[in-house]
Amino acid sequence: MAPARERYGDAMSAGARLELRDLRKRFSQADGSALTVLDGVDLTAEPGEFVAVIGPSGCGKSTIFHILAGLEDASDGAVLIDGVQTPKRLGVCAFMPQRDGLLPWRRVIDNATIGLELAGVPRAQARERALPLLERFGLGEFARAWPWQLSGGMRQRAAFLRTVLMGKPAMLLDEPFGALDGITRGDLQQWLLDVWDEVGSTVVLITHDVPEAVFLADRVYVMSPRPGRIAAVVEIDLPRPRTLAIEESPQFAAYESRLRAALRGRTDPVDEPAAGTAGERP
Repeated sequence: MAPARERYGDAMSAGARLELRDLRKRFSQADGSALTVLDGVDLTAEPGEFVAVIGPSGCGKSTIFHILAGLEDASDGAVLIDGVQTPKRLGVCAFMPQRDGLLPWRRVIDNATIGLELAGVPRAQARERALPLLERFGLGEFARAWPWQLSGGMRQRAAFLRTVLMGKPAMLLDEPFGALDGITRGDLQQWLLDVWDEVGSTVVLITHDVPEAVFLADRVYVMSPRPGRIAAVVEIDLPRPRTLAIEESPQFAAYESRLRAALRGRTDPVDEPAAGTAGERP
């Protein structure tokens, strides 16, 4: 396999360190009162790390993403990128929302390059960057297809290609597979890990799916109900590269149990993975 820089060219970027310190967010309500959505969130994603965030609906997961992406400002606390407090973050991280957002009037190749074009890259140059990657993303035969001609999984791959092509040091993925069936979802989880291992960006993922968090992440942050706080942090010490077969292991089941217990607010101990059974990412 060719080195990542050779395969991805300008889309390759060293991972950034993302850090939230004592993050708080309040929204004003119609009656003049304040609704606290986030209350003292601390979160770190190391360079090149895959971090997942899980929690009940309404706990503020998407608000964290909007703040990281620069779409919203925090009420209090700090957002640091590579150790520097960064008040103007818009465009620093690539952001993939829950829906693929493919424009129906643009073909696949032009949907993939729209972020580059908005950033000022000429269309011809943007296409030159995208064309070599279409095959790797399972879209080699569909460069000229319209979005309505793609399956759900193919649409998500096109959306992820658009995200990767931005060449940002961090990618924020907001439940990218939530609307897919179980088989397609599993296939795309495996595919995502393979691509992430090649690209090297820092990834922060929001998901409601506990097995998905265990399979993909190096570390999982569990959030409490609103106002959102970090209820638990679980390091996922499973060997990489991972395949879906690992979901059948006792260690995988033990991590699932820990995360489900944390989501239920349990504080009693749960079974830990047996020592010496998990490897480390090379």
